[in-house]
Amino acid sequence: MSTTTWKYVFCYLMMIGGTMENLVGQVADLPTKWTKAAMESKIPFPEYPRPQLQRADWMCLNGKWDYIGGQQAAPALNPSAPAGFDNKVEKILVPYCPESVLSGIKRRQEINMWYRRRFEIPSAWKGKQIILHFEAVDHDATIFVNGQKAGSHSGGYDAFSLDITSFLNAGTNTLVVAAHDPNDGRAPSGKNGPRGDYTFSSGIWQTVWLEPVNKNHIRSIRILPELANSRLKIFVDADGAQVLATASDGGRAVSQVTGEASKTFYLPVKNPKTWSPDHPFLYDLKISLRDGNGKVTDQVSSYFGMRDIALGKVNSVVRPLLNDSFVMQVGLLDQGYWPDGILTAPTEAALKYDIELTKRAGFNLIRKHMKTEPKRFYYWADKLGLLLWQDMPAIWYPDEDTANTRSAFRNEWKAIMDDHYNSPSIIAWVPFNENWGAFDVKEITDWTKQYDPSRLVNGNSGFNNNPDYQKAYGDPGNGDFVDTHIYIGPNGASVPDDKRAASLGEFGGVGLFVRGHMWPVENNAYGMEPTKSSLTDKYKLLMDQVEQLMKYKGLSVAIYTQTTDVEHEVNGIVTYDRAFEKMEIERIKEVNQAVIREGTKIKR
Repeated sequence: MSTTTWKYVFCYLMMIGGTMENLVGQVADLPTKWTKAAMESKIPFPEYPRPQLQRADWMCLNGKWDYIGGQQAAPALNPSAPAGFDNKVEKILVPYCPESVLSGIKRRQEINMWYRRRFEIPSAWKGKQIILHFEAVDHDATIFVNGQKAGSHSGGYDAFSLDITSFLNAGTNTLVVAAHDPNDGRAPSGKNGPRGDYTFSSGIWQTVWLEPVNKNHIRSIRILPELANSRLKIFVDADGAQVLATASDGGRAVSQVTGEASKTFYLPVKNPKTWSPDHPFLYDLKISLRDGNGKVTDQVSSYFGMRDIALGKVNSVVRPLLNDSFVMQVGLLDQGYWPDGILTAPTEAALKYDIELTKRAGFNLIRKHMKTEPKRFYYWADKLGLLLWQDMPAIWYPDEDTANTRSAFRNEWKAIMDDHYNSPSIIAWVPFNENWGAFDVKEITDWTKQYDPSRLVNGNSGFNNNPDYQKAYGDPGNGDFVDTHIYIGPNGASVPDDKRAASLGEFGGVGLFVRGHMWPVENNAYGMEPTKSSLTDKYKLLMDQVEQLMKYKGLSVAIYTQTTDVEHEVNGIVTYDRAFEKMEIERIKEVNQAVIREGTKIKR
């Protein structure tokens, strides 16, 4: 880099609050078109973080926090008191992990992390209970408010909340978060772990926010469409009180029912408009909580989609049925990594971009691979119309300290399912991938199906593959899919059996080098093509073969690897920086839609 360029970078960093100490950390190895906006944002991700349980009043705590990390940081695993902060502390931009350039830190594997920021409670919130929300902190978090321990949480992919009312002062309050993440493979970590392929990430990586509520308030809701019965099943977690639920279509109330908190009740939906990728119709839902005198103590806004997913036989072949019809699932493996934010998209527009690209390219499915996303990702999938398979991030060493490691996996899997239960776009859960960290596969597959019988379960996607450090469990024999991964494929994909549909959980992975848009490591793929046109031709040929497998071998799902390049992998349909489309998107859409249309001709 020239002296002139360094001077420019330095001046830019001074303008946005940088220092000489974090100068190198502010230079993106591979910027996206959203990097600059994210770096300059005073409050990243200002959007309401929980669309299916929304209130009017809230406060986003994203932004610049004081930060202590690195090898000299005090131990942050379940500390009894907050660390001391002095004048030498760094500044970190929350919610970006400290390993990312967007955070302003950009150091690898911090392990012990300390965050501090101050806030004031608005006067309008006087008399309210104040709930502190963390959408995700990796992996063990301990929270201090005004020097007092307010609570803790273990788990890197699920949200948690604390009532901090009793710890608050009038005026300024100080929040300290201790985060500990050894990245040792003994907790769920997916690709973000010791045997993962990509940059580790740690600490706070999703939105932090405050919310005022009354003492009697709605803690959570659980909703399930029952299309066959033209109704919505509702459970409202709150202290004993009356609940009023109202469904609306375009601002017009179409159904209303009264029920009781903490008891299941049903909202009738006459002549329901169904949700599907082609017609992703969503009803608005308002839920009011009333005390014994009929006074409204809480009110939340939500939404729901009327859809059903199940297995059924079509011409004697077991296939997944959406709203009682076979829809061929043509999807992308979506890993959700970013060159500037790692696990965190730089902005809301960036988060939405990957979904819009998938839709624009004619796919109807995303397999969210080995990670979760902010709830707004699922909101956009619900709203724009994409089916979702949700993976569980792998644990790498389930056979070590089994009482703790396996319990951590089971607990977090349940928490992830609870977090995203209400999203109509999610049609399948995937506990394991290719035997990575697999244990008790058959039992966990059964448990997943029992815990959420409303969705399909793919117990071990790609059971034909296994890592060299672990013996393969192979096909668990249960769940809803027979699922193999074939690279490059698709020939050799699974065929259905008498109880399960056939899925090609991963295939393709064909790469293209694009100079100036690659991560600075040795780049690779399962196969390579020399030009954008030839890569598009290759994809079209693969999908023509998928169509043959669908028609004559009973294949029901085909998931191509992958949405974007990811670090060393250059097999995305766009580059890692999302700046260059590596295939001719209109041609991709044409063949994808042709295969999906052919699937509609396969009738029950």
